[in-house]
Amino acid sequence: MTPRIEIDDEVFQRLQDQAAAFVDTPNDVLRRVLGLSAPTETNEPVAARQPGNLAKLVNAGLVKPGDRLTHVRKRSGTTYHAIVTTDGWTQLPDGRSFRGPSPALKECVGSQIDGNRNWTHDASGKTLRQLLDLTA
Repeated sequence: MTPRIEIDDEVFQRLQDQAAAFVDTPNDVLRRVLGLSAPTETNEPVAARQPGNLAKLVNAGLVKPGDRLTHVRKRSGTTYHAIVTTDGWTQLPDGRSFRGPSPALKECVGSQIDGNRNWTHDASGKTLRQLLDLTA
């Protein structure tokens, strides 16, 4: 059972003011304000989870753990970032991790989008697709 707390209207309004519309729950805002990382997408401990889809790039030395990925939406100019984890997962700034780059990018932009073609690896300036093509 998850513990429940009651908050007054003023606190709830402040949480709403700091939330990203249609993305954040009050819990997400509280975790961010308190400096807590978000739970990962799975319930498995990081050490026990399967390698992510970018593990091939990490193992080939084309991407290093901690390398940043960037996506810029052309129409709005909004920029999103993620990092590559040691086990090849894609981690968003709020701590949520995704096995593949596409689900991570979908979480950012709100619609299905090809992460391999749309995330750019900052260190090389290449898309993930371009890097994956080098391993073929």
